[in-house]
Amino acid sequence: MRSPKLAALELRRFGRGKLPVAALIALLLLPLLYGALYLCSFWDPYGRLDKIPVALVNNDKGATVAGKRVAVGDEITGELLDSKTFEWHEVSSAEAHKGVENGTFYLSLTMPSDFSERIASSSGDSPETGALQVRTNDANNYIVGQISRSVFSEVRTAASTNASRTFYDRIFISFSDLHDATAKAAEGADDLKGGIGKAKKGSQDLADGLKSAKNGSSNLAGGIVKLDKGAGDLESGSRQVANGTQALADKVNGAASHVRPFLKDNGESIGDTARLVADSAQTVRDNLDRLVEEAPTASTAARTASNDLAEVYRTTCTEQQPADAADASAASACPSLKRAKTAAADVAKVADDVDVLVTNENGKLKKLRSQLTTLQRQADDLAKSAPRLDEDLKSAVEKVDALNTGAHKVAKGANELHTGLTTARTGSADLDTGVGDLKKGATDLDSGLIRLGDGSTSLAQGLNDGVGMIPDYDEKDREARSQVMADPVQLASKSLHAAPNYGTGFAPYFIPLSLWVGAMVAYMLIQPLNRRALAAGASAWRIAFAGWLPVAAIGLLQVAALISVLHWGLGLEMARAAGTIGFLALVTCCFAAIVQWLNAQFGAAGRILVLAVLMLQLTSAGGTYPVQTSPGFFNAIHPYLPMSYIVDGLRRLITGGGLGPVWQGSAVLLAFTAGALALTAFAARRKQVWTLDRLHPELSL
Repeated sequence: MRSPKLAALELRRFGRGKLPVAALIALLLLPLLYGALYLCSFWDPYGRLDKIPVALVNNDKGATVAGKRVAVGDEITGELLDSKTFEWHEVSSAEAHKGVENGTFYLSLTMPSDFSERIASSSGDSPETGALQVRTNDANNYIVGQISRSVFSEVRTAASTNASRTFYDRIFISFSDLHDATAKAAEGADDLKGGIGKAKKGSQDLADGLKSAKNGSSNLAGGIVKLDKGAGDLESGSRQVANGTQALADKVNGAASHVRPFLKDNGESIGDTARLVADSAQTVRDNLDRLVEEAPTASTAARTASNDLAEVYRTTCTEQQPADAADASAASACPSLKRAKTAAADVAKVADDVDVLVTNENGKLKKLRSQLTTLQRQADDLAKSAPRLDEDLKSAVEKVDALNTGAHKVAKGANELHTGLTTARTGSADLDTGVGDLKKGATDLDSGLIRLGDGSTSLAQGLNDGVGMIPDYDEKDREARSQVMADPVQLASKSLHAAPNYGTGFAPYFIPLSLWVGAMVAYMLIQPLNRRALAAGASAWRIAFAGWLPVAAIGLLQVAALISVLHWGLGLEMARAAGTIGFLALVTCCFAAIVQWLNAQFGAAGRILVLAVLMLQLTSAGGTYPVQTSPGFFNAIHPYLPMSYIVDGLRRLITGGGLGPVWQGSAVLLAFTAGALALTAFAARRKQVWTLDRLHPELSL
């Protein structure tokens, strides 16, 4: 009997009674339990996150920034409640803690009291990060914790972007302020440039003026040195005059009682001499500013007076012999006249020295002029009273004393003048040195202003260039740029062949699982090797095909039922529906061949091996996580199990992509199918020989 007939006979057994029919129907629908039911349970879990109760705690007290009230916690709370990401419950911290602990809430999100304050600190002097506090409890559900990390990462990113946007907006405002300030600084630099130009011209004029002042101060210092020397000579001469007038006063006072007759006879001569002294004093006083030109005349007058006194002395004391008591009295005055003559000669010499001194003097002449006025007045008084000297000798003596006092004052004034000029000489030397330092400083200032002028030009140019380089953003530009700077890198995520939901992504993993289970259960109801064919001594290949074809046919029906429910019931969309169905037909035929061989070869133990092979395939196929994340053992067996290629092929057929893995998987499935059927035929050949082990198996299920 041929294999198809044998297969038909095997299936016909299920038509005998209600229970076999029910068993066959259950066998056909069994993959739906693993495929459709599993996929249905988590077809789109992310779409139903709004059913997960989550505690939301807003303890944020807000903050004030630049006079504006900021409440970031309230903003985030409102956005989360509107987003419907989770089933949010706004509660207190204590309620959230208790709810996460006892399972009322899967997790909690807390915004601390200083959340806004920390966010706002980014624009202050001490920026701090604001922390969103997430509390999970893996004892409630581990997967929810993983999902929450992804969701809250987006919440954190949104909050950070909002805070960064405010921060960068302030930066761009600062840029505008800096632009305006730099523009003002550029205007100031231009003004500075002009001012420095004027200052440079002034410094040049100052340097030139100080150069002239240096020359003048040098000349002044030299002149004062000479004036100081002349003042010394004047002091010495005036002291001698004072000494002479003192001696004269002493003699006059001593001889007053004896001189009256003499003064009576010589009053006119004395008056003339006094007038000459008064005239000389007046001449010196009236022409003190032109003393240099008049000094010779004064000197000549002084010498004339000296000569007159000398002549009086000569005629009175040298040539005239005393003839009577009056003459004897006159002769007694000769020593005084001699000293007066000598003093007059000294005065003449002093006048010569004064002529030299006054030529270079520009000091304390006003005081000297006052003293000369006094001397002139006293001399005039003497001249007026000379004819009456014998009558008012007492008055004359007093005036001589006054003359003596005036001479001493002149001497004292000359001494003070000399002292002042000595001090002036030192001061003029210091002045000359100081003016020299000023001249050098002015020269350095001029050089510095040249460099400063060049620098101010560069500064003005740089600031004007900087104004053009510093951006000045308006409100629209600031908003756009702040948005970019706050989130400068956006993830342009694009899936080449995106799965629309969680169930579609896992379908390539659960569909072959359900088909393997379907083949496994089918060989629990159907014999892997037909006993009638074995007993009749049929060909091993015929026996193998006879046991494989019924399960393969049931598998094809299972594929049709599973795909129908997944597509029309759950909404599974396949990029290549026909290719998917054809590939699954090849899959179920391959699985039927492998399960048949394991049962045919190992008997009751084969059922355990079928389950073990299923576990190995599930753990190494990479249906959930990439196989590279699994331990090395699973990576090692991954290329040698058919489900690895099935999962890859179904992903390309359901979600799209290149068909390379599909063709490779098809070749692998054909190879496994042929190999399994060959091994089953070999097992059938051996099963045709009865042994004690077959008659009394050690294990039976």
